[in-house]
Amino acid sequence: MKLEGKTAIVTGGGRDIGRAVAEKLASEGASIAINYFSSSKGADETVEAIKTRGGRAIAVQGDLNNKVDADALVQAAVEAFGGVDILVNNAGGLIARKTIAEMSLEHWEAVMRLNVTSTFLMTQACLAHMKSGAIVNLASQAGRDGGGPGAVAYAASKGAVMTMTRGLAKEVGPEIRVNALCPGMIDTDFHNIHTPDAGRCGFEANAPLKRQGHVQDTANLVLFLACDDSAFITGANIDINGGMLFS
Repeated sequence: MKLEGKTAIVTGGGRDIGRAVAEKLASEGASIAINYFSSSKGADETVEAIKTRGGRAIAVQGDLNNKVDADALVQAAVEAFGGVDILVNNAGGLIARKTIAEMSLEHWEAVMRLNVTSTFLMTQACLAHMKSGAIVNLASQAGRDGGGPGAVAYAASKGAVMTMTRGLAKEVGPEIRVNALCPGMIDTDFHNIHTPDAGRCGFEANAPLKRQGHVQDTANLVLFLACDDSAFITGANIDINGGMLFS
């Protein structure tokens, strides 16, 4: 197994991409700590699915915009499994589509906290315990192309995550590698909520691969970046978008 004896923290690990990542890393031998914010249902189901297959996992409630909660999640992983080797910063979101003209300062700051501050706090908390390993951030295609209508705040926040990825790779290497994914249209609740069906159908028609991405596609790439198969890759923001944007 590629991650035997390793401990991974996956933020937002109770649904969609986060759940797929947690289960994928567990299938390769990693012990998994996931967090959830409000509802424990998805997190508990993810933990149970991992345990049913013989793995080890815990779920911890917390608001990762809050340093106390971020530190508590990391401490729980250390106490349960003995350390931290892999961090997957998956928690985040769009909140709502708003143009700059209609956007309040509160909305702008909430998006930045959700996507950037949480990544900073979790990274800082984990680095206190990581002697080696990998950090994998979830950025977005929006960080490259500015996103769709009403996504300026979200795109800016994900652009910040991409730049943070590059800077961290220089700061914490060679012991720790830091990379990010830039997903495009992945079939998740994010797009169920924020993207009209017409937009999703248009993507499928125009994408070279003629389909939306699956959460498993993303999980496979996270595994690659988390394990030694990618031992000479750091500071990269890797596109996973079916060919809709080449960078």
